[in-house]
Amino acid sequence: MNARVVITGIGLLSGLGEGPEAHWSGLNCEAPQPVVDETQFSPYPVHPLGPVDFSTQVPKKGDLRQMEPWQRIGTFAAGLALADAGIAGNQEYLDRTDMIVAAGSGERDTATDMKVLETIRGRNDQNIRANEILPSNLRPTLFLAQLSNLLAGNISIVHKVTGSSRTFMGEEMSGVAAVETAMRRIKAGQGDLFLVGGAFNSEREDILLNFELGGMLLQGQHKPIWERAGTTTSGLAPASIGAFLVLEEESKALSRGARIYAELEDVVSGRCDRKHCSAIDNACRQFASLQPKLNKDKQLAVLSGASGAEMATSEELSFLRGVVEQSYMTFIRAYGTVLGHGVEAHFPVGVALAAMALQRGAFYPPFDQSGIEHACAGTPEQILLTCWGHWRGEALALIRKAGH
Repeated sequence: MNARVVITGIGLLSGLGEGPEAHWSGLNCEAPQPVVDETQFSPYPVHPLGPVDFSTQVPKKGDLRQMEPWQRIGTFAAGLALADAGIAGNQEYLDRTDMIVAAGSGERDTATDMKVLETIRGRNDQNIRANEILPSNLRPTLFLAQLSNLLAGNISIVHKVTGSSRTFMGEEMSGVAAVETAMRRIKAGQGDLFLVGGAFNSEREDILLNFELGGMLLQGQHKPIWERAGTTTSGLAPASIGAFLVLEEESKALSRGARIYAELEDVVSGRCDRKHCSAIDNACRQFASLQPKLNKDKQLAVLSGASGAEMATSEELSFLRGVVEQSYMTFIRAYGTVLGHGVEAHFPVGVALAAMALQRGAFYPPFDQSGIEHACAGTPEQILLTCWGHWRGEALALIRKAGH
């Protein structure tokens, strides 16, 4: 379990653009500006994608036609990560690249849903009529929603990634599980090259309905994450985003001359019932397990994956202030303020942002004016990443500068 896990490829696609450079430029500036649409799905703000030429990563029109947007986003981001790692098109490496994908249950066919509802309204034979409509309107790949493992299948087909494949479902914690599993398998010698990540499409009525039924959506004008904490206007602003990483065993990466962004030192995760302060207790135990690996200089950069939904956001802020700041001078950044909430992709996004900052030797400027995020003096050699699910699950990760 002593193998070191390094990040050698980053694929990002969001409203800020595509690739590490676009995201570094969009986030590492004097006043990072989120891309937000407050009108299309009013009163719910979303972070949409900008214009994307998907054919640059998915050249066959037939492949693109059979993918829904979330698959296009994920397949595109996976291609960016493979290219960034220098293994795209190299079948020697792709044949032994294992893949772990975080995915939801896919996108519903809302037109078919509406047709069913309109047809059965006021009828006594609702089940019979519904069963008559569904077989003729749903494609074989649908069970009212697309199969979650279609994303992994499309990545394999388009990019020729032919190692083992696994798909996790379960919102934010599926992204955590994907990265954590790959890391632990590399450390245990059960693989040395992994493609991991997830994708989310926020621009869909069905997913917004799901979140709103749980009272989880931000309404009205967009506001920074920490300004939502503890207020009656809390909630998440979902984002269309794809994030994939190439993780490798360090010596194998060095032997092929790969560029290393950073080391993924550890990931710890758990789940509680979210009773009052139970998430804080869970996070405290996780932080205690990471403390022996923290530098002794008492400065700690923190990338927070807080969603803006309550009570998770307020309790995470209490954890960061009450536990982390007691022992360290912390520099906190809630990246969801600028990028939105990527659900399954949110944790891989955080790992990517941490790796980019460590590789460039700088930390991001404050993303809001709440007073919680302070300018960072010096160059961080470690970044603590948090990811609390908007409903369940808590995770921490420690990313270290390469070679330290």
